[in-house]
Amino acid sequence: MTPQEEFAEALRVRREAADLSLAELARRVHYSKSYLSRVENGLRPPGRLLAERCDAALRADGALLALLPPGSEQHERQAESPDESRGGRQGGGQDAAGTRSVRGTRRRPDPDPALARAARPSGYGAAFDQHIRRGDTRHLLGEMYEADRHYQAAYEAAGGDELARAHAVVRSARRWSDPGQVDRDLLFRIDACLAALAGREDTRAVELRLQLTAHRAKKLAMSIGDDTAVTGAEPRTGARLARQTLAELRERGRRTPGAEGEGVSDEARSEVLTETRWALYDFEPARSLLALSTELRDLAVRSRSAHFQGEALVALAIDQLRTGRVPAAEATLSRHREFAARHRSRLAHWQQGTLDALMSLWRGEFAAAEGWILGESGKVAAAMESGLAMPADTLSQTVLGQEFWLRYEQGRLAELFASPRMAGVQRRGYFPVWRAGLALALCETGRHEQAVDQLRAFAADADGFTRFPPSGWALPTAATLALVCAALAEHTNDTNHANHMNHMNHTNRSAELSAYVPPLRAILDAHGDELVLAGWPTVLLGPAARFSALLALVAGEPETALGHLARAVRQAQRYPAQMARLRLDEARARLRTRSPAARATAQTLARTALGTAEELGMAALARDCRALLTSPAAR
Repeated sequence: MTPQEEFAEALRVRREAADLSLAELARRVHYSKSYLSRVENGLRPPGRLLAERCDAALRADGALLALLPPGSEQHERQAESPDESRGGRQGGGQDAAGTRSVRGTRRRPDPDPALARAARPSGYGAAFDQHIRRGDTRHLLGEMYEADRHYQAAYEAAGGDELARAHAVVRSARRWSDPGQVDRDLLFRIDACLAALAGREDTRAVELRLQLTAHRAKKLAMSIGDDTAVTGAEPRTGARLARQTLAELRERGRRTPGAEGEGVSDEARSEVLTETRWALYDFEPARSLLALSTELRDLAVRSRSAHFQGEALVALAIDQLRTGRVPAAEATLSRHREFAARHRSRLAHWQQGTLDALMSLWRGEFAAAEGWILGESGKVAAAMESGLAMPADTLSQTVLGQEFWLRYEQGRLAELFASPRMAGVQRRGYFPVWRAGLALALCETGRHEQAVDQLRAFAADADGFTRFPPSGWALPTAATLALVCAALAEHTNDTNHANHMNHMNHTNRSAELSAYVPPLRAILDAHGDELVLAGWPTVLLGPAARFSALLALVAGEPETALGHLARAVRQAQRYPAQMARLRLDEARARLRTRSPAARATAQTLARTALGTAEELGMAALARDCRALLTSPAAR
């Protein structure tokens, strides 16, 4: 592909990603549609002015300018005059690219350092650079498989150049992988590059070795259990490797600048922070990761890398949500919304919509969430997956997870359970949170004995829930299992104990549930100041303290439960949907205390929760509130 054809392809891809017609782009850049069509089809070379205007109109941040073919100034003088072809302005003014025009002469804006870096040859050859640029464009637009094809081609074009090969593999490693799976092919290439770079202390080799090791750490940590892990390199291995890589990065930053192997660039540092943070996600508390994502945000801004700016904003929002800093997360999401609009990437747009739906679910704005989840989100995910833009499971799990929680909040899980989409929950049994979700769906649809069977099987496979990591996916899994245990305990308490056999069943069930409580409480109690986030990110389930309270009730400790609930209320007091659930939980806890004063307020709490549940359309919660209000204990 010639440089002219490469520019034409990038222009077309970005225009289509921005959902602009050829005529609309021509209007925005003040060129004729026919001339722009010839450029986009590779039939005519672009001039620099056209490239500047298209780059600005498509918010490409210099990516199109970096692809400008040689001799662009000459092509510009030969090009059809935009002012004549469009009846443009006369005299002074400012064109679409922000270039100042005075009496027919144009003054170029000062060169952008980021654009200069993008256009600078890597030193690995023109063919290599072309494939890397094309891969970067595809990756930014969310076309992961197509991006990887170009990175693979760059790897082949590198020949025996160890640094060039490592550079191409780093780019390949940025692609998304299926959740819970290990990309063994990519790990093989990473290991080969690391072996080739072993012992080298020149700056570029050090940077690449740090980047590759950080990616290796994350890829190893992607597995969920023994079935998906690399033999002899379980997720904890990835976390340990991430800590070592971070320590080396810090140590090199403390050495004398200018020494051999020093001077790690902001972009390389951003890569290491991005990947090691994900590798540590299941093993470090959220507050530790928040420090990393805050540092990453500042580095990404300084490096002016669109890739790392997007990564940093999503990572920061996730860590702010998990640590309960919801207002700060909303500000970060606002910045990501601007980022997504500026880059016109389908992937960034989908990520923003998913984050907005997450917040709508948290605030109880279920109609707004449903519009996205059952509308555009599914369509975007289906289009990207059918076009092999993304790994098949990456988007669909997020869509299904949000739909699952939406129906749970609405009390409509029976609809999801009866649909073909429920098979998506059942076939992802290798993911612990989905096993817990299936048990919850069975409880919510009245299949309590089936839920018990699922819970027993899960406990047997996870050594009584003692084999979970200390953070990450363990937290939403434990929280969902707390909901299951609480629902089964309520059902057991409500069962008619008229005969001895029922009484024995009641006793056995209570003992069984009590055995599950300690390991689940240990996980949740360690994160008492956090909010529980499922997915990366998919759904906020609520304060971890709330789920600790539910387990305390299962264990027969209502006073302990009330203490946990008081902490949860402080975290969720601004959000009516969360408060409705907390008030019902508190009513149940108060009814189980020995204090007449505490019991007396239970009805008031339940009535308040009922009013909110009816207002927001939380049918199952409203049903539970009515059941409590009419129960003998409440009366």
